[in-house]
Amino acid sequence: MTYGSRKIASVAIKMALTETREEEQKEKKFYADMGIKTAAVDVGGEYLATIKKIVERAIVAGKREGVIRDTHSEEGAVAGATREALSQIMPKAIGLNVGGKLAMARYQDHISVAVFLGIGLVHLDEVSIGLAHRTIA
Repeated sequence: MTYGSRKIASVAIKMALTETREEEQKEKKFYADMGIKTAAVDVGGEYLATIKKIVERAIVAGKREGVIRDTHSEEGAVAGATREALSQIMPKAIGLNVGGKLAMARYQDHISVAVFLGIGLVHLDEVSIGLAHRTIA
């Protein structure tokens, strides 16, 4: 079975929506059995101040979980997709605190990054999701 960008994007979203580490690990194993590599990491803080940290955490998580190799092109693909996903959330998040999860999924040359964040102040939260896809040759 082969999977395209749409399937890999949906896997990244599903991973970002997991609520517990146990659920995350269960999903990760399920997708690994299908040949899809995944990684997820919790993120949060003041939006603008944490963009760099979120991108760095995405790269580290991708390498740690074997989703990407330690190469310029693969790190760059994750960094670019992460920044694109975060830019989709920016209009709602600028100047506010965010918290949630970043997840990625890869099958062959398709890689997608999804960011699911709660945005807000005190108890007045909004939610948003950003998604981006890249290809790695």
